[in-house]
Amino acid sequence: MSDRIVTATAADGSFSVVAGITTELVRETQMRHELSPTVSAALGRLVTAAALLGASLKGRERLSLQVASDGPVRGMTADVSLSSPSALGVRGYARAPQADLPLNARGKFDVARMVGAGHLQVTRSFEVGQPYVGIVPLRTGEIGEDVAGYLADSEQIPSVVALGVLADPGGIKAAGGVIAQVMPGADERTIATLEHAASAMQPITAQIAAGATAEELATSLAENLDLRPTREYDIAFACRCSRERVEVALLGLGRDELLKISREEHGTEAICEFCKHRYVLTPDDIEGLIGRLSSQTPAAGR
Repeated sequence: MSDRIVTATAADGSFSVVAGITTELVRETQMRHELSPTVSAALGRLVTAAALLGASLKGRERLSLQVASDGPVRGMTADVSLSSPSALGVRGYARAPQADLPLNARGKFDVARMVGAGHLQVTRSFEVGQPYVGIVPLRTGEIGEDVAGYLADSEQIPSVVALGVLADPGGIKAAGGVIAQVMPGADERTIATLEHAASAMQPITAQIAAGATAEELATSLAENLDLRPTREYDIAFACRCSRERVEVALLGLGRDELLKISREEHGTEAICEFCKHRYVLTPDDIEGLIGRLSSQTPAAGR
């Protein structure tokens, strides 16, 4: 089953829901970074949250979730942008991808201890104007509760967030999530109803492993409340890195630093943190960059 996100609103307008299956996205993230099982669960939840929140993006907007923490993973980042009007491109990485921990007392991945204490920063970059940045303390390190905390504290949107990653020694078996957000004007009973439904429903990964669709995930949280579909998106791992961006970064080092690099016998290389693609620049390539700098520098006395 391909990864997919759907959005819907309650017929009475009291809340909205975004639900998605992200199994292939998390699986590719795990393979690209050779993540340990526990980091797979932690980063898998973060990229899933990014994908779900990305359903609100428009045009060339971008959304980034950054976890800075003192746990063994040492921090994680995920971001999302629209690849097309009906497709989301998502990517992510962990600072310590091979860190691992034993299962917790409940026999589950110990994501909370892997993440530790710290804060969650959410950055929304717009096509025009300054980005919006919200920073909140991590509530539990479980990611789902932390994203709900951000939505409540920074955006004043009471929300219920359920995220899950199912893995075994063979790899990622299921991943996905649901976010329900209370709409302005809804009464307090709405969030209470959603919280009860979230605690009572079957785990997200169990539903996906049993063949549930994104629509069925949304319905499982909405219980018997009538939902009206609004949008749907395909999801895939996608990176915005390019050789041109690497060259721009090197040009920013300045002429003197580039001259030092050009004397290296094998040139230099850059590896993208998100997708692990290697960009190799030979000494001749570096000389070309130095030439570009020289052509941009006004002649003395002019």
